Amino acid sequence: MAHQTAQAALSVKQPTEPTYAYEVAILLCTYNGQAFLKAQIDSFIEQTHKKWTLYISDDDSNDGTLSVLEDYKDFIEENRIKLFTGPCAGFAQNFMSLIRNERINADFYAFSDQDDIWFKDKLERSIHQLNTLPQNLPAMYCSRTRLIDEENNVIGFSPTFTRPPTFQNALIQSIAGANTMLINNHARNLLNRIPQNMNIIAHDWLTYLLTSGCGGNVIFDVQPTLDYRQHSGNVIGANIGIKDSIQRLGKLIDGQFRNWNDSNVRILEYLQEQLTETNKKTLYEFTQIRKSSIITRLCLINKSGIYRQTLKGNISFFLAVLLNRI
Repeated sequence: MAHQTAQAALSVKQPTEPTYAYEVAILLCTYNGQAFLKAQIDSFIEQTHKKWTLYISDDDSNDGTLSVLEDYKDFIEENRIKLFTGPCAGFAQNFMSLIRNERINADFYAFSDQDDIWFKDKLERSIHQLNTLPQNLPAMYCSRTRLIDEENNVIGFSPTFTRPPTFQNALIQSIAGANTMLINNHARNLLNRIPQNMNIIAHDWLTYLLTSGCGGNVIFDVQPTLDYRQHSGNVIGANIGIKDSIQRLGKLIDGQFRNWNDSNVRILEYLQEQLTETNKKTLYEFTQIRKSSIITRLCLINKSGIYRQTLKGNISFFLAVLLNRI
């Protein structure tokens, strides 16, 4: 049985070894991203870690995105930009098309949105953290973000989480955006096992689920590593504020949260043999909670140890259990 470990936010280690030798594949998905794409790619160029290749999957943009990318292909040396045609099946499947692409090979993989601005040390900091972990297990680094508007004004930060990032948490909560994540080859291989015909709600949530569930290590860093742009074109925003809380409550009540869990559970059951024995038991208890009477649900919730990161989150989770909406 693989050993289940997790690194909490406060255990992020200081850099101790050089990272310049590691190759990073930056996985960028685009769709009509012309407005902010240049700032994003410029932030790649300014990274302190220089050994990276940018792999882009474009979902049939028609706004000038491809022209921007072609300009950068001519500008950046050593053929470091590779462009692919996306599946045009939503953002999650677009990212998964890059994960599954056999022509992409590296030591680490970084997901990227098309409209953020990475801090200069984002890759270097991320690699340093993963480099401290056992190399024979899946590993994932993620962090908070600083929030900016369309004019680059700072408008806040994503939440701080201090409870351990574990499978018991991942079952009901995604703690960080994919735009902050760096994963190793073992984590990529887990994602690559998912059949193409299975529905994927969010690749970042799934990465957290599989890495933690299969005995891997997850580091959540309370220090932001990028500016996360909030604008009208966001597919998924930062989910902060009263309006976002009301929207999340609506998704819980109307059953959307339960539908999301349906998809996640199907994938976890398909990959069940990769889970640790402890997490197989937790998954079984979670599935029983979802189809039991209210008294049994409440008993199993306590037994399973499933939790969200904040008091407010746990209150909403308790409400979901009462309403049988998980």
